[in-house]
Amino acid sequence: MIFVAQKSKDGSRVGIKEIAKGTDAPEHFIAKIMQELSRKKLVHSIKGPNGGFYFDKSDLKTSLADIVKALDGNAIYTDCALGLKTCNAKKPCPVHHQFQDIKKNLIKMIEENTIGDFNAKLDSGKFFLVN
Repeated sequence: MIFVAQKSKDGSRVGIKEIAKGTDAPEHFIAKIMQELSRKKLVHSIKGPNGGFYFDKSDLKTSLADIVKALDGNAIYTDCALGLKTCNAKKPCPVHHQFQDIKKNLIKMIEENTIGDFNAKLDSGKFFLVN
């Protein structure tokens, strides 16, 4: 999503092949994710020879939490660090209590940062997605 936001900030659209190449991910994987995000209206898409995925200015307010929830549901809020189904405060796994602070900080980070925030950081020249 950050790749698409960067590439579409001038009004351009980005195709699956370019996203896959730019993120070093398989095309079929990117296609499924982008279709899901488009279906959930977290990114815009246009079909055809000049089509592709893009963001408009209002989309830049989308939080990372919105994207994570769209793809993974509420797992980040509820799941055990070890993937155990029975882990909870009453029957904790060996890392349950240590992971709570990590989870809290991770949730705070994804809820407080937007696609626009990442665009601004990348535009500053102080942060990078690739070497």
